[in-house]
Amino acid sequence: MKIALLTCEKLPDLTPEDQKLIPVLAKHNIEAKAVIWSDKTINWTDFDYLIFRNTWDYFEKETEFTIWLDQIEKLGIKTLNPIEVIKQNIHKFYLREMEKQGITILPTVFIDKTDNLNLAERIPSHWKKAVIKPAFSAGSYLTEVFELSDIPKINEQYKTIASQKELLLQEFMPQIQTLGETSFIFFNKKFSHCVNKKPIDGDFRVQSQFGGKYNLIQPSQELIEKALKIVHTFQDDLLYARVDGIIIDNDLYLMEIECIEPDLYFNLSDRSLERFVTAIVELIP
Repeated sequence: MKIALLTCEKLPDLTPEDQKLIPVLAKHNIEAKAVIWSDKTINWTDFDYLIFRNTWDYFEKETEFTIWLDQIEKLGIKTLNPIEVIKQNIHKFYLREMEKQGITILPTVFIDKTDNLNLAERIPSHWKKAVIKPAFSAGSYLTEVFELSDIPKINEQYKTIASQKELLLQEFMPQIQTLGETSFIFFNKKFSHCVNKKPIDGDFRVQSQFGGKYNLIQPSQELIEKALKIVHTFQDDLLYARVDGIIIDNDLYLMEIECIEPDLYFNLSDRSLERFVTAIVELIP
């Protein structure tokens, strides 16, 4: 069994934590190697499965990545997570569909491509601050937080982007700066561990590259069930899913569900890497 652990040019050998997957998989007679998804020299039919791990540049290469997904699909190569899930997950308008299924999401306005961006017409009047970002994005890419008085400036700043990309406009929840963001990690739709991420004072971005602090936490069973309900909106098998949200008064407000390339925080939870490998073995015939 040969598996490609998909990564990007910035991380040709995977992150240090994901590199540890290779020897553990070898114990199960699975030969795994790091492979850059955009490497034109790769013969993808050499692999039995592809696993999406550190493809952290896909949102910067939107067209190229979409074409590559189509190529893999046409070749009939199996992937974890499935290509159909990946195609849905890379575009955050999936949140609109989740809301229709009864999932509580952050208050969001979905903006189609437009040559006449006018946020004053779209933003609810009771919002005090908002977040704007492309629907095809990750890691705070092209993301801004602004007050309503800044709308003319943001209209101008995002004018060209709006003509090329769909946008998400979300109410800014101040709790992100105090309570932080909580990530529930599931392997093969079974709860593994949970991490709380808080930004540094004065910032809203929880990513570690912006100074965010991460801590392993033990959520209540009730909250785990709420996150699991989100995971079960997917009919397909899922090797992994990371449910990111804000917990306010014991309610989980979904920010996004990551099924393509999330950090799974193996370093924060004992034996989580082994649980991940177990899920791989369970899903591969």
